[in-house]
Amino acid sequence: MSTTSLPKPDRAPELRAALLAAGFTADGLLDLLGAPAYAALARSETVPALRATRGPGDGALASLVRLFLLQQPEPYAHAAAALPLEAALSDGWLRLEEVADGEDTVHATVDVRPYGGPDGEDWFIVSDLGCSVGGAGGIGSRGREPGTAVVLGVGGASTTLAGITVRTPVGAALDVGTGSGIQALHASRHATRVTATDVNPRALEFTRLTLALSGAPEAELLTGSLFEPVGEATYDLIVSNPPFVISPGARLTYRDGGMGGDDLCRTLVQEAGARLNPGGYAQFLGNWQHVEGEDWRDRLRSWVPRGCDAWIVQRDVQDVTQYAELWLRDAGDHRTDPAEYTRRYEDWLDEFEARGTKSVGFGWITLRRTDAAEPSIVVEEWPHTVEQPLGEAVLAHFARQDYLRQHDDAALLEAHFALAEEVVQEQVGAPGAEDPEHVVLRQNRGMRRATKVDTVGAGFAGVCDGSLSAGRILDAIAQLVQEDPIVLRDRTPEAIRLLVEQGFLDPVAGPAR
Repeated sequence: MSTTSLPKPDRAPELRAALLAAGFTADGLLDLLGAPAYAALARSETVPALRATRGPGDGALASLVRLFLLQQPEPYAHAAAALPLEAALSDGWLRLEEVADGEDTVHATVDVRPYGGPDGEDWFIVSDLGCSVGGAGGIGSRGREPGTAVVLGVGGASTTLAGITVRTPVGAALDVGTGSGIQALHASRHATRVTATDVNPRALEFTRLTLALSGAPEAELLTGSLFEPVGEATYDLIVSNPPFVISPGARLTYRDGGMGGDDLCRTLVQEAGARLNPGGYAQFLGNWQHVEGEDWRDRLRSWVPRGCDAWIVQRDVQDVTQYAELWLRDAGDHRTDPAEYTRRYEDWLDEFEARGTKSVGFGWITLRRTDAAEPSIVVEEWPHTVEQPLGEAVLAHFARQDYLRQHDDAALLEAHFALAEEVVQEQVGAPGAEDPEHVVLRQNRGMRRATKVDTVGAGFAGVCDGSLSAGRILDAIAQLVQEDPIVLRDRTPEAIRLLVEQGFLDPVAGPAR
């Protein structure tokens, strides 16, 4: 990893114009490379893209792919046909290698990856060479030279956080641990002012390049750990894809937070509450320990700061051996001397054993600043497929929590509901059976939840169209199933509350009288 200075953003607009003119965009790459090679690039596999751009006379786009994505030397003449070459060389985006007995070549100094914004924007994420895809096997081995701290590009975690983030217009947004700046870039679309922080000064320089090359407004860039750089400032939106890996030490700045266990994630969450404006959101990715004799849900509930609603979703769990192997491969330790690999593996297991950690969870944490006397804290496990982006689903979740807080059981029975548009009903049972074994309500969008309901629940959901109150629907069902309507009214509000909380039923205004 080179310790030379990074490019200057001064003439980024000129470079951006050339990249766009050549079709160096997400759509342009797909057209040039084809779907398999394009998908392989997202896995940091370059051989298919090399084959796709190998032929002579492939044009400016192929030259740019070879330079910025594949880190291949490119003949001077080819680069000059694709870029304002003197500007790119003088500002440090490229370096010249003079060849005594042949044509001079140019080499990229940084990785530039086209990235499609949510509304079709043509953006570019700038990162260290060979690190355009975060978390690719062995990337960590490139950041071990003294004085360097590797800066990754776009990985699955980055796009996950971008997808779940609430995108309402806000005055001030903060990206904690910005890395190459993807979250700050997204925030620039809907925040008047964006602040990005990182403990690694090189990361802030990469963020500056990402914003400039993407044609986005400049952000306030501050060096330091967690919230220390921003003092007492408060924000309407805080996002962070922090260095959350639970590791024995802090070898790699981009992933290891330097605090013991899951203390970094806990500290980030606990300190966020005081940094939020009323109604503001804080959204994080994180890892957390599953400790012997402790409910992981209770552990995470204890992190939630006072005055905040919370929605915490655990997406995955790995036992300590799977977790250690994942991050040993990430650091390239599997390619070192076997004895050294064994020693490092032992270090991870010793760390987990000392903390009583049996497994590690991964997921999303969303906070919302509230003035409610009793904040809503929902901690759940949902490892199933979801449909991104989920920002609107996050907003809807907290709106439903507000509604349920304001409606006791009697108010629920007086309320009107409609089955959410994306919900379908499935009946499961043996072929030819008179009655189904059970009925499932299933969402086809958002969180894509599914829940079993009994006959009453299925009948209730099936006729919810907003025209009748919940109580009147239950009275009609009681008559059909020959049950005491008072008993049915008493036992059903809990089920209605669950269907509302999970988004199967939407509260609606009743018909005008």
